Amino acid sequence: MKIGELSRATGANIETIRYYERIGLLPQPARTRANYRDYGDLHRARLTFVRHSRELGFTIEEIRSLLDLSDDPGRDCSEADRIASRHLAQVEEKIAQLTLLRNELTRIVGRCRGGAAADCRVIEALGDHRHCESAH
Repeated sequence: MKIGELSRATGANIETIRYYERIGLLPQPARTRANYRDYGDLHRARLTFVRHSRELGFTIEEIRSLLDLSDDPGRDCSEADRIASRHLAQVEEKIAQLTLLRNELTRIVGRCRGGAAADCRVIEALGDHRHCESAH
């Protein structure tokens, strides 16, 4: 299939496909006699894997490691578990940080009484971290 077909089949942008080729996440496809890239099922499956991994927030390097494991099916999967577990811990940390931010913003917005900007509690809180209840 041509790159446009691969793009439609996977939902990946054509430039993204080319980028993944350049950085080695996708193998270089064979070329047709007309010098078009000729992608196959392996490319589609690999690109689907990469896209799904990116949607879950994995970094390019984490995906590269996971693909290396995938390319050697006889290897122990403990490395994949370690990568995914570490990523999960990072996601949970981000959720905790976002929860603190949400709570602080909710509190700041709740203090708003309307009126002139000179008396605005939102502007006051943003201008002086001492008005915050948590470290965020």
